[in-house]
Amino acid sequence: MRSIIIKKKWLPVIICSPVFFFLIFAWWYNEEVQSYETAGQAEEFEIQMVTTEFKTTTEDGKEIEAYRWDPGTIVIPKNKQVKLKIYGVNGKEHPFMIEGTDIKGTVKKGEETEIDLHFTESGIYRLICLTHSHHDDNGPMVGYIVVN
Repeated sequence: MRSIIIKKKWLPVIICSPVFFFLIFAWWYNEEVQSYETAGQAEEFEIQMVTTEFKTTTEDGKEIEAYRWDPGTIVIPKNKQVKLKIYGVNGKEHPFMIEGTDIKGTVKKGEETEIDLHFTESGIYRLICLTHSHHDDNGPMVGYIVVN
């Protein structure tokens, strides 16, 4: 069996190398964590949404369709300013309300509607299209705003 002989001049390098690599990793990890935290702590941020439509034909030849908000669920932080921008793609117009608030408006085809949001209470708030509130009206066109 052979013995490993370490010369005295290499001993500091061997001892310090793992410490050096640990310090580099700790610095890199801290930078990554801070960048994620900073992104979530912006004073105001925007969320993009569009109106969409799904169509199909049943076996008996009847055409059915449904309108949706896309994405259907958004998550926003409590006590932060959020600008929700909804672009009208499908459907002539979508008058809406956000349940539990005084917010109302209309999204029109080919236009972008901006809504300033600021929730002080956690919860789930429904974004409801008043034209498409039930499946008989090609709905329900309901989106969910989750406030944490």
